[in-house]
Amino acid sequence: MSTLTGAAARVQQALAGQGLDCDIRSFPEGTRTAQDAAAAIGCSVDQIAKSLIFRLPESDEALLVVASGVNRVDEGKLERLLGQAVAKADAAFVRERTGYAIGGVPPVGHSQPPRILLDRDLKNHTEIWAAAGTPNAVFRLSPDVLAKLTEADYSDIRRD
Repeated sequence: MSTLTGAAARVQQALAGQGLDCDIRSFPEGTRTAQDAAAAIGCSVDQIAKSLIFRLPESDEALLVVASGVNRVDEGKLERLLGQAVAKADAAFVRERTGYAIGGVPPVGHSQPPRILLDRDLKNHTEIWAAAGTPNAVFRLSPDVLAKLTEADYSDIRRD
């Protein structure tokens, strides 16, 4: 029986709804940043699948970019891939559109399904770690499972 509550329990339910039994792990020291998560887990920062939310001003939709923890996202590349402008999202927009606070946004289980792009550099690993709804919870998965869960493609989104 799960002892998870709140946002982490919602993520576990979303994962189970897609047929995955992922072990959500909590770290009291926090996993809010990619560096914090890697230190807590004991993996490299590039194995962290950080979730970044942008706003698409034309449609007022959320865009979820799941990027390698070491990469900065090139907004120009996002705009070329999507064919529209991309803007930074504030904390209120992130919480309203995803149901989660910045630092804990998972790749699944959002209150409003976002558009999604995945960083192709995540495919360099057999194991990656993603946020599980809170700034101290994560779960392990493979890049192939991430693509299946999100129904998204891997793209070149890294700032060079």
